[in-house]
Amino acid sequence: MAKLFEPLTIGSITLKNRIVVSPMCEYSSEDGFANDWHLVHLGSRAVGGAGLVITEACAVSPEGRISPADLGIWKDEHITELKHINRFIKKHGAVPGIQLAHAGRKASCAEPWNGGQQIDPAKGGWQVVAPSTIPFKEGTMQPVALDKNGIDKVITDFTNAAKRSLDAGYEVIEIHAAHGYLLHQFLSPLSNTRTDDYGDSFENRVRLLFEVVENIKEVWPAHLPVFVRISATDWSEGGWNIEESVKLSSLLKESGVALIDTSSGGNIGHAKIPVEPGYQVQFAKEIKEKTGILTGAVGLITGAQQAETILQNHEADLIFIARELLRDPYFPLHAASELQHDVEWPLQYQRAKK
Repeated sequence: MAKLFEPLTIGSITLKNRIVVSPMCEYSSEDGFANDWHLVHLGSRAVGGAGLVITEACAVSPEGRISPADLGIWKDEHITELKHINRFIKKHGAVPGIQLAHAGRKASCAEPWNGGQQIDPAKGGWQVVAPSTIPFKEGTMQPVALDKNGIDKVITDFTNAAKRSLDAGYEVIEIHAAHGYLLHQFLSPLSNTRTDDYGDSFENRVRLLFEVVENIKEVWPAHLPVFVRISATDWSEGGWNIEESVKLSSLLKESGVALIDTSSGGNIGHAKIPVEPGYQVQFAKEIKEKTGILTGAVGLITGAQQAETILQNHEADLIFIARELLRDPYFPLHAASELQHDVEWPLQYQRAKK
């Protein structure tokens, strides 16, 4: 059997294969609500054979959105349409997951096809927040440093979002602590220059992430997994690095986190990242080997054999695929054919199976 199509049981859920639809922002919401675009986008990847379909980064608060068009889960009214989408995903054999996020200083931006620049509060944007008053890069908004009340609100927002996620039928939660968004901003000494309990030392910089994890786990069933996405390195001297990522992952494992979705970068605007096929797999491998926690590999993984090799070499346990699944929603079905592994096709499509 191709390793890519071996089932994986985590807690009470079983993924039928190791292919994960990585969360990808669609910038297609109004006031945070899901709509027909999300049903078709996510539903087609379930029909296409993925084992786990993770909804894009869902903002836990309005100010936590990357853009005004972000999907959200900050109010109960968001639940109904998400539940409808998840019923469809499960009907077609995939497990529905959600990524919970707060953009921090990288919030209040236009959609990428509208330039992606930060929107001034006077022009329909909003004031951004962060651990410290350091802008993401030159020309971007200076954030307001969160005080203790602001930090407590972030924790409460994540916790309430987790409750709504359960009501919406999600079976996996992924906490977004990567790509330069708020929780990553607290982790990195390049964006966090605080001197209180949430800054300076490693233990203090990881404190907010652990408080979010602990509070989510109080409202999220123990049998359903919690993932954490991290950027394993800032790719910048003096920043967050793989050694700290290994230490963090070990502690997260002890706290009951099931898997580390291992990405990199995003926190420093001028970082030089050596992008090439599979360039982040090394980090998933190192974290897996040194901590024993399950890891997900992500980053320019575009081929069936490439994904299979990562798994066969025990470099990761799941393969998170983004852009290739934008190009081909049926990548899992095509990958099975390439790897000479027989999988069930949707009944409606079986006449096209070769």
